[in-house]
Amino acid sequence: MMKAEETFSAIDKTIKNFNAELKKKEISVIRSMSAGTAVVDGLSGAQMSELLEFKNNIFGMVQTLDGNNIGVVFLNNPESLTAGDSVSRTGRVLDVPVGKNLLGRVINPLGEPLDNKGQISCSERRPIETDAHQIMDRSAVNTPLQTGIKAVDAFTPIGRGQRELILGDRQTGKTAIAVDTIINQKNTGVICIYCAIGQRRSAVASVVSELQNRGVMPNTIVVSSAADDQAGMQYIAPYSATAIGEYFMEHGKDVLIVYDDLTNHARAYREMSLLLRCPPGREAFPGDIFYIHSRLLERSTKLSPELGGGSLTSLPIVSTEAGNISAYIPTNIISITDGQIYLSSSLYQKGILPAIDTGRSVSRVGGDAQLPAYKSLIGPLKLFYSQFEELEAFTKFGTQLDKNTLMRLNRGRAIRFVLEQKQYSPLSAAEQIAVFTATNAGLFDGLETEQNKLAQQIVCDVFKTKFAHYISEIEKRQKLSSEQTDEIVAEFKNALNVEGLIAS
Repeated sequence: MMKAEETFSAIDKTIKNFNAELKKKEISVIRSMSAGTAVVDGLSGAQMSELLEFKNNIFGMVQTLDGNNIGVVFLNNPESLTAGDSVSRTGRVLDVPVGKNLLGRVINPLGEPLDNKGQISCSERRPIETDAHQIMDRSAVNTPLQTGIKAVDAFTPIGRGQRELILGDRQTGKTAIAVDTIINQKNTGVICIYCAIGQRRSAVASVVSELQNRGVMPNTIVVSSAADDQAGMQYIAPYSATAIGEYFMEHGKDVLIVYDDLTNHARAYREMSLLLRCPPGREAFPGDIFYIHSRLLERSTKLSPELGGGSLTSLPIVSTEAGNISAYIPTNIISITDGQIYLSSSLYQKGILPAIDTGRSVSRVGGDAQLPAYKSLIGPLKLFYSQFEELEAFTKFGTQLDKNTLMRLNRGRAIRFVLEQKQYSPLSAAEQIAVFTATNAGLFDGLETEQNKLAQQIVCDVFKTKFAHYISEIEKRQKLSSEQTDEIVAEFKNALNVEGLIAS
């Protein structure tokens, strides 16, 4: 015979299950529709971000709750729907499949495959929106995420768990830097997620093709919402990608996620909000545009060892117009992130690639994660380069120059040549240390562009063959002593002398 407590517990459980089933079957109709959005009434139990089902297997997400009126954004094409059609609750908040089976796949923000490789079987799903980890759950950013790009790893280093913004005008190489960073994670154990927001399908296909050719696709997930997708699909894309990344982070993995780009994301959100009659603010963006990006980027972090020590590093991309970084969206995201890599259109037009403006780029926490071997080299490089940029402008007036000024000009030009780098040609930390050591020693001063490139290759080869025992020390966060540096420089001089490349 059942006890009274057991009886009441069973009745309570039955009532809760009945109410849950009742909510799932709650049905209403579309009151009005407008360009990818709709207003629905009669679903009194609906909650924010809940998935709603329409006829013909069309889905939407609850975006606004205003009394009995529910603002809905469609996630797929609603052309077959009209006002008066039925809509029903699903009883679940929008979620996405997560797991190892997503690796190597191209999916949409709902987790559906786009690569014609068959369905994806995942046993677990996560809501696309979750609370960021609390401060006590986090640890300091102290491990570098090497990009393979000299100008980044040396001047604006990135740590695992950091949020580093990439911004600049259109066609200045923002995506190229992000893709090179993904390529450089090959064989590092870092899981990469490339989230394309409002991009042309051909551009996304080009990125996927390059990742496959470089052999990094098996450890990469591409989440794509194309420019012709519904604004709702573009809006949820970065949240879906982040939910997937958090799964791996919470299993102790290091994850890199690229949002390309959040300007398109902001525009999609503005379109949705205006159609749903939300009050517009500056540049017609809704007042909570800062909040939607801050709650997204706040989820990037490095977890404490007690929680597995995983990390989620984010590289959001933002487009500027005419180099105006004080515009609304760039300013918002600069204030959220831990630094920015600024790409200059003038440097790009001069053919200086990557077109990173080292004077306007900064990394606020990455310096703590940077390998110590860099630090003794980068100070002199930065000083010479900043002096060179001023001197170069001054010498255009034809002023007579003394020997010291000429030396600084030659050193600055050598640094500029060294910082130039072709796309898809990342360098290891050891190779970068070798190049910067030779640069600081003045071995590249006075060399022309092609000579400089050849000299860089020579010093890299010499370092890898004759100083291989130092490479492990560098990777183990050891500094090179002055004696070791002198030994390395002497060997570099001999090798360059043999090739007739020693600086004059």
